[in-house]
Amino acid sequence: MADHNDQNLTPSELLLAETQSWNQLYFFIEHVTLKCALQLGIPNAILKHGKPMTLSKLMSSLSISPSKYPYFHRVTRIIVRYGLLILQKHEDNNVDDGDDGKGYYSLAPADRYIMKDGPWNSMEDQDSFFFKAWNCLGDWFRNEDPSAFYTAYGDLFWGKLSRDTSSGNWFHANMARDSQSFMNVLIGNELKDVFKGLTTLVDVVGGTGTVAMALTKKFPDMKCIVLDLPPVEANMLGSENLEFVAGDMFQKIPAANAVLLKWILHDWNDEECVKILKNCKDAITGSGKVIIIDLVMENPELDDESFQAQLFIDMLMLVFLGRKERNKKEWENFSLMLILLLQTYFDSWFKGGGLTSPLTSLSEADEFARTL
Repeated sequence: MADHNDQNLTPSELLLAETQSWNQLYFFIEHVTLKCALQLGIPNAILKHGKPMTLSKLMSSLSISPSKYPYFHRVTRIIVRYGLLILQKHEDNNVDDGDDGKGYYSLAPADRYIMKDGPWNSMEDQDSFFFKAWNCLGDWFRNEDPSAFYTAYGDLFWGKLSRDTSSGNWFHANMARDSQSFMNVLIGNELKDVFKGLTTLVDVVGGTGTVAMALTKKFPDMKCIVLDLPPVEANMLGSENLEFVAGDMFQKIPAANAVLLKWILHDWNDEECVKILKNCKDAITGSGKVIIIDLVMENPELDDESFQAQLFIDMLMLVFLGRKERNKKEWENFSLMLILLLQTYFDSWFKGGGLTSPLTSLSEADEFARTL
Protein backbone atom coordinates (compact mmCIF):
# COMPACT_ATOMS: atom_id res chain seq x y z
CA MET A 1 0.00 0.00 0.00
CA ALA A 2 1.37 3.42 -0.92
CA ASP A 3 2.23 5.76 1.92
CA HIS A 4 -0.31 8.55 2.44
CA ASN A 5 2.54 11.06 2.12
CA ASP A 6 3.18 9.84 -1.44
CA GLN A 7 0.25 12.00 -2.52
CA ASN A 8 2.32 15.09 -1.71
CA LEU A 9 5.16 14.09 -4.05
CA THR A 10 5.42 14.91 -7.72
CA PRO A 11 5.93 12.01 -10.18
CA SER A 12 9.61 12.95 -10.57
CA GLU A 13 10.06 13.03 -6.78
CA LEU A 14 8.40 9.64 -6.46
CA LEU A 15 10.69 8.21 -9.12
CA LEU A 16 13.75 9.64 -7.39
CA ALA A 17 12.58 8.27 -4.03
CA GLU A 18 12.07 4.83 -5.57
CA THR A 19 15.52 4.95 -7.18
CA GLN A 20 17.14 5.92 -3.88
CA SER A 21 15.34 3.08 -2.10
CA TRP A 22 16.66 0.60 -4.66
CA ASN A 23 20.20 1.83 -4.17
CA GLN A 24 19.88 1.56 -0.41
CA LEU A 25 18.24 -1.86 -0.52
CA TYR A 26 20.81 -3.36 -2.91
CA PHE A 27 23.92 -1.58 -1.63
CA PHE A 28 25.56 -4.97 -1.00
CA ILE A 29 25.75 -5.75 -4.72
CA GLU A 30 28.95 -3.74 -5.10
CA HIS A 31 30.70 -5.83 -2.45
CA VAL A 32 29.53 -9.23 -3.67
CA THR A 33 30.37 -8.32 -7.27
CA LEU A 34 33.90 -7.29 -6.27
CA LYS A 35 34.17 -10.54 -4.33
CA CYS A 36 33.12 -12.41 -7.47
CA ALA A 37 35.85 -10.57 -9.42
CA LEU A 38 38.36 -11.71 -6.83
CA GLN A 39 37.16 -15.31 -6.95
CA LEU A 40 37.35 -15.35 -10.75
CA GLY A 41 40.80 -13.75 -10.74
CA ILE A 42 39.90 -10.78 -12.95
CA PRO A 43 42.46 -8.31 -11.49
CA ASN A 44 45.25 -10.88 -11.53
CA ALA A 45 44.48 -11.83 -15.12
CA ILE A 46 44.74 -8.22 -16.33
CA LEU A 47 47.88 -7.61 -14.25
CA LYS A 48 49.52 -10.77 -15.63
CA HIS A 49 48.57 -9.83 -19.20
CA GLY A 50 50.51 -6.60 -18.83
CA LYS A 51 48.25 -4.48 -21.00
CA PRO A 52 44.51 -3.78 -21.50
CA MET A 53 42.43 -6.82 -22.50
CA THR A 54 39.36 -7.20 -24.66
CA LEU A 55 36.37 -8.85 -23.06
CA SER A 56 36.80 -12.04 -25.07
CA LYS A 57 40.49 -12.32 -24.20
CA LEU A 58 39.73 -11.65 -20.54
CA MET A 59 37.05 -14.35 -20.45
CA SER A 60 39.28 -16.91 -22.16
CA SER A 61 42.03 -16.29 -19.59
CA LEU A 62 39.72 -17.16 -16.69
CA SER A 63 38.46 -20.52 -15.47
CA ILE A 64 34.83 -19.88 -16.31
CA SER A 65 32.41 -21.98 -18.30
CA PRO A 66 31.96 -20.85 -21.94
CA SER A 67 28.23 -21.16 -21.38
CA LYS A 68 28.50 -18.21 -18.98
CA TYR A 69 30.32 -15.92 -21.44
CA PRO A 70 27.09 -14.09 -22.44
CA TYR A 71 26.62 -13.00 -18.81
CA PHE A 72 30.18 -12.02 -17.97
CA HIS A 73 29.93 -8.40 -19.12
CA ARG A 74 27.31 -7.83 -16.40
CA VAL A 75 30.05 -8.28 -13.79
CA THR A 76 32.62 -6.09 -15.53
CA ARG A 77 29.99 -3.40 -16.06
CA ILE A 78 29.46 -3.10 -12.29
CA ILE A 79 33.21 -3.01 -11.62
CA VAL A 80 33.68 -0.28 -14.25
CA ARG A 81 30.81 1.66 -12.67
CA TYR A 82 32.59 1.71 -9.33
CA GLY A 83 35.91 2.72 -10.84
CA LEU A 84 37.99 -0.42 -10.24
CA LEU A 85 38.22 -1.26 -13.92
CA ILE A 86 38.66 1.15 -16.82
CA LEU A 87 36.93 0.49 -20.14
CA GLN A 88 38.78 2.05 -23.06
CA LYS A 89 36.97 2.17 -26.38
CA HIS A 90 38.38 0.52 -29.50
CA GLU A 91 39.94 2.96 -31.94
CA ASP A 92 38.40 0.84 -34.69
CA ASN A 93 34.64 1.32 -34.37
CA ASN A 94 34.07 -1.72 -36.53
CA VAL A 95 35.50 -3.99 -33.82
CA ASP A 96 32.78 -5.33 -31.54
CA ASP A 97 33.77 -7.33 -28.48
CA GLY A 98 30.81 -8.66 -26.58
CA ASP A 99 27.49 -7.30 -25.38
CA ASP A 100 29.09 -4.45 -23.43
CA GLY A 101 30.33 -2.77 -26.61
CA LYS A 102 33.75 -2.00 -27.97
CA GLY A 103 36.72 -1.71 -25.67
CA TYR A 104 39.67 -2.90 -23.65
CA TYR A 105 39.70 -3.43 -19.91
CA SER A 106 42.53 -2.26 -17.68
CA LEU A 107 43.01 -1.86 -13.94
CA ALA A 108 42.35 1.56 -12.43
CA PRO A 109 45.43 3.23 -10.85
CA ALA A 110 44.28 2.30 -7.34
CA ASP A 111 43.81 -1.30 -8.44
CA ARG A 112 47.29 -1.52 -9.94
CA TYR A 113 48.69 -0.41 -6.60
CA ILE A 114 46.42 -2.69 -4.60
CA MET A 115 47.27 -5.76 -6.65
CA LYS A 116 51.00 -5.29 -6.03
CA ASP A 117 50.63 -6.36 -2.41
CA GLY A 118 47.47 -8.42 -2.78
CA PRO A 119 45.05 -6.84 -0.28
CA TRP A 120 42.16 -7.93 -2.54
CA ASN A 121 42.41 -11.12 -0.50
CA SER A 122 41.34 -9.21 2.61
CA MET A 123 37.81 -9.00 1.20
CA GLU A 124 37.41 -12.72 1.79
CA ASP A 125 38.49 -12.38 5.42
CA GLN A 126 36.12 -9.49 6.06
CA ASP A 127 33.10 -11.71 5.44
CA SER A 128 33.67 -13.68 8.62
CA PHE A 129 35.59 -11.24 10.78
CA PHE A 130 34.13 -7.83 9.96
CA PHE A 131 30.51 -8.28 8.99
CA LYS A 132 29.52 -10.16 12.13
CA ALA A 133 30.23 -6.99 14.12
CA TRP A 134 28.37 -4.76 11.66
CA ASN A 135 25.33 -7.00 11.86
CA CYS A 136 25.23 -6.46 15.64
CA LEU A 137 25.13 -2.67 15.45
CA GLY A 138 21.37 -2.51 16.04
CA ASP A 139 21.64 -4.85 19.02
CA TRP A 140 24.47 -2.74 20.43
CA PHE A 141 22.28 0.36 20.54
CA ARG A 142 19.89 -1.55 22.79
CA ASN A 143 22.45 -2.92 25.26
CA GLU A 144 25.29 -1.63 27.45
CA ASP A 145 28.21 -3.28 25.61
CA PRO A 146 31.25 -1.06 24.87
CA SER A 147 31.07 -1.77 21.12
CA ALA A 148 29.14 -3.70 18.49
CA PHE A 149 32.25 -5.82 18.08
CA TYR A 150 31.93 -6.83 21.75
CA THR A 151 28.27 -7.68 21.18
CA ALA A 152 29.29 -9.96 18.31
CA TYR A 153 32.27 -11.68 19.92
CA GLY A 154 31.99 -11.13 23.68
CA ASP A 155 35.48 -9.67 23.53
CA LEU A 156 37.11 -6.29 22.92
CA PHE A 157 38.65 -5.70 19.50
CA TRP A 158 42.26 -5.56 20.71
CA GLY A 159 41.75 -8.58 22.94
CA LYS A 160 40.33 -10.58 20.03
CA LEU A 161 43.29 -9.68 17.82
CA SER A 162 45.79 -10.70 20.51
CA ARG A 163 44.15 -14.11 21.03
CA ASP A 164 43.18 -14.88 17.44
CA THR A 165 46.44 -15.30 15.52
CA SER A 166 44.81 -15.40 12.09
CA SER A 167 42.79 -12.20 12.62
CA GLY A 168 45.75 -10.48 14.27
CA ASN A 169 48.10 -11.28 11.40
CA TRP A 170 45.51 -10.12 8.86
CA PHE A 171 45.00 -6.84 10.71
CA HIS A 172 48.71 -6.05 11.10
CA ALA A 173 49.41 -6.91 7.46
CA ASN A 174 46.73 -4.51 6.28
CA MET A 175 47.95 -1.78 8.64
CA ALA A 176 51.47 -2.25 7.27
CA ARG A 177 50.26 -1.79 3.68
CA ASP A 178 48.29 1.27 4.68
CA SER A 179 51.30 2.74 6.47
CA GLN A 180 53.59 2.15 3.51
CA SER A 181 51.23 4.02 1.21
CA PHE A 182 50.83 6.89 3.64
CA MET A 183 54.54 7.31 4.34
CA ASN A 184 55.35 7.39 0.64
CA VAL A 185 53.09 10.43 0.41
CA LEU A 186 54.08 12.02 3.71
CA ILE A 187 57.84 12.00 3.28
CA GLY A 188 57.53 12.80 -0.41
CA ASN A 189 56.05 16.27 0.09
CA GLU A 190 56.80 19.35 2.17
CA LEU A 191 56.01 17.51 5.41
CA LYS A 192 59.25 15.61 5.11
CA ASP A 193 60.80 18.66 6.78
CA VAL A 194 58.97 17.71 9.98
CA PHE A 195 61.43 14.84 10.39
CA LYS A 196 64.58 16.68 9.40
CA GLY A 197 67.14 17.11 12.14
CA LEU A 198 65.66 14.48 14.44
CA THR A 199 68.20 12.13 15.97
CA THR A 200 65.80 9.62 17.53
CA LEU A 201 62.11 8.89 17.06
CA VAL A 202 59.68 6.48 18.74
CA ASP A 203 56.87 5.10 16.60
CA VAL A 204 54.21 4.33 19.22
CA VAL A 205 52.26 1.14 18.44
CA GLY A 206 54.38 0.89 15.33
CA GLY A 207 53.52 -2.74 14.61
CA THR A 208 56.05 -4.53 12.45
CA GLY A 209 58.00 -1.35 11.73
CA THR A 210 56.77 -0.29 8.28
CA VAL A 211 56.77 3.41 9.13
CA ALA A 212 60.07 3.27 11.00
CA MET A 213 61.77 1.46 8.12
CA ALA A 214 60.54 4.10 5.67
CA LEU A 215 61.85 6.87 7.91
CA THR A 216 65.28 5.30 8.47
CA LYS A 217 65.64 4.79 4.73
CA LYS A 218 64.80 8.43 4.05
CA PHE A 219 66.77 9.75 7.04
CA PRO A 220 69.67 7.34 7.64
CA ASP A 221 71.08 9.46 10.50
CA MET A 222 67.90 9.00 12.50
CA LYS A 223 67.44 6.09 14.92
CA CYS A 224 63.88 4.77 15.09
CA ILE A 225 62.39 2.82 17.97
CA VAL A 226 59.23 0.83 17.37
CA LEU A 227 57.08 0.39 20.48
CA ASP A 228 54.30 -2.19 20.55
CA LEU A 229 52.94 -4.96 22.74
CA PRO A 230 55.09 -8.08 23.29
CA PRO A 231 53.04 -10.40 21.01
CA VAL A 232 53.55 -7.98 18.10
CA GLU A 233 57.24 -7.36 18.66
CA ALA A 234 58.14 -11.02 19.27
CA ASN A 235 60.92 -12.19 16.94
CA MET A 236 61.25 -8.78 15.27
CA LEU A 237 64.87 -8.07 14.33
CA GLY A 238 66.25 -4.54 14.36
CA SER A 239 69.33 -3.01 12.79
CA GLU A 240 71.90 -0.34 13.54
CA ASN A 241 69.33 2.46 13.43
CA LEU A 242 66.13 0.46 14.04
CA GLU A 243 65.11 -1.02 17.37
CA PHE A 244 61.99 -2.96 18.40
CA VAL A 245 60.84 -2.52 22.00
CA ALA A 246 58.07 -4.53 23.65
CA GLY A 247 56.03 -2.37 25.98
CA ASP A 248 52.80 -0.53 26.75
CA MET A 249 52.32 3.14 25.83
CA PHE A 250 50.08 3.55 28.89
CA GLN A 251 53.00 2.56 31.11
CA LYS A 252 56.07 4.12 29.51
CA ILE A 253 57.33 5.35 26.16
CA PRO A 254 61.07 5.07 25.43
CA ALA A 255 63.08 8.29 25.50
CA ALA A 256 63.60 9.96 22.12
CA ASN A 257 63.92 13.27 20.36
CA ALA A 258 60.45 12.82 18.84
CA VAL A 259 57.38 10.67 19.39
CA LEU A 260 55.13 9.66 16.49
CA LEU A 261 51.44 8.91 17.11
CA LYS A 262 50.09 7.77 13.76
CA TRP A 263 46.39 6.86 13.91
CA ILE A 264 46.64 6.13 17.64
CA LEU A 265 44.57 8.71 19.49
CA HIS A 266 41.36 7.93 17.57
CA ASP A 267 41.37 4.50 19.23
CA TRP A 268 40.97 5.95 22.72
CA ASN A 269 38.72 8.27 24.71
CA ASP A 270 39.84 11.71 25.89
CA GLU A 271 41.02 10.55 29.31
CA GLU A 272 43.09 7.73 27.84
CA CYS A 273 44.59 10.09 25.26
CA VAL A 274 45.72 12.45 28.03
CA LYS A 275 47.55 9.53 29.66
CA ILE A 276 49.28 8.73 26.39
CA LEU A 277 50.27 12.35 25.83
CA LYS A 278 51.67 12.70 29.34
CA ASN A 279 53.89 9.69 28.66
CA CYS A 280 54.93 11.33 25.40
CA LYS A 281 55.89 14.45 27.32
CA ASP A 282 58.00 12.38 29.73
CA ALA A 283 59.70 10.56 26.83
CA ILE A 284 60.79 13.69 24.95
CA THR A 285 64.47 14.58 25.26
CA GLY A 286 65.80 18.05 24.52
CA SER A 287 63.72 20.37 22.36
CA GLY A 288 61.83 17.52 20.77
CA LYS A 289 58.35 17.17 19.35
CA VAL A 290 55.31 14.95 19.24
CA ILE A 291 53.98 14.29 15.74
CA ILE A 292 50.28 13.46 15.68
CA ILE A 293 48.81 12.01 12.51
CA ASP A 294 45.06 11.57 12.71
CA LEU A 295 41.86 12.29 10.87
CA VAL A 296 40.09 15.65 11.24
CA MET A 297 36.37 15.33 10.62
CA GLU A 298 34.04 17.87 9.00
CA ASN A 299 36.60 19.57 6.80
CA PRO A 300 34.48 21.77 4.47
CA GLU A 301 37.11 21.58 1.71
CA LEU A 302 36.68 17.82 1.15
CA ASP A 303 35.13 16.51 -2.03
CA ASP A 304 32.16 14.13 -1.86
CA GLU A 305 34.22 10.97 -2.12
CA SER A 306 36.61 12.06 0.61
CA PHE A 307 33.71 13.06 2.84
CA GLN A 308 32.12 9.64 2.35
CA ALA A 309 35.39 7.93 3.25
CA GLN A 310 35.56 9.97 6.46
CA LEU A 311 32.05 8.88 7.40
CA PHE A 312 32.98 5.25 6.76
CA ILE A 313 36.10 5.44 8.93
CA ASP A 314 34.16 7.12 11.72
CA MET A 315 31.60 4.29 11.60
CA LEU A 316 34.43 1.74 11.68
CA MET A 317 35.65 3.31 14.90
CA LEU A 318 32.12 3.16 16.34
CA VAL A 319 31.47 -0.48 15.44
CA PHE A 320 34.82 -1.96 16.41
CA LEU A 321 35.99 0.22 19.28
CA GLY A 322 33.04 2.31 20.40
CA ARG A 323 35.21 5.35 19.62
CA LYS A 324 35.02 8.23 17.14
CA GLU A 325 37.02 10.42 14.81
CA ARG A 326 37.34 13.99 16.11
CA ASN A 327 36.61 17.25 14.34
CA LYS A 328 38.77 20.37 14.68
CA LYS A 329 36.78 21.71 17.62
CA GLU A 330 37.05 18.40 19.48
CA TRP A 331 40.81 18.37 18.94
CA GLU A 332 40.98 21.89 20.33
CA ASN A 333 38.91 20.84 23.34
CA PHE A 334 41.60 18.25 23.90
CA SER A 335 43.76 21.12 25.19
CA LEU A 336 46.21 20.48 22.34
CA MET A 337 47.57 23.41 20.37
CA LEU A 338 47.24 21.53 17.08
CA ILE A 339 48.81 22.98 13.98
CA LEU A 340 46.57 21.81 11.14
CA LEU A 341 49.16 21.57 8.40
CA LEU A 342 47.19 19.38 6.04
CA GLN A 343 43.61 19.56 4.89
CA THR A 344 44.12 17.26 1.94
CA TYR A 345 42.63 13.84 1.49
CA PHE A 346 44.96 11.14 0.22
CA ASP A 347 43.30 8.84 -2.32
CA SER A 348 41.34 5.96 -0.84
CA TRP A 349 42.51 2.50 -1.80
CA PHE A 350 39.03 1.45 -2.79
CA LYS A 351 37.18 3.92 -4.93
CA GLY A 352 34.19 5.10 -2.96
CA GLY A 353 35.12 4.04 0.56
CA GLY A 354 36.90 1.42 2.61
CA LEU A 355 40.57 1.92 3.19
CA THR A 356 42.03 5.43 3.26
CA SER A 357 44.98 7.48 4.28
CA PRO A 358 43.41 10.08 6.61
CA LEU A 359 44.03 13.73 7.10
CA THR A 360 47.03 14.79 9.11
CA SER A 361 47.53 17.05 12.09
CA LEU A 362 50.84 17.92 13.69
CA SER A 363 51.53 19.32 17.14
CA GLU A 364 54.80 20.51 18.63
CA ALA A 365 55.43 18.99 22.06
CA ASP A 366 56.59 22.22 23.61
CA GLU A 367 53.32 23.86 22.56
CA PHE A 368 51.00 21.51 24.42
CA ALA A 369 53.30 20.23 27.18
CA ARG A 370 52.40 23.22 29.33
CA THR A 371 48.75 22.15 29.30
CA LEU A 372 49.39 18.61 30.60
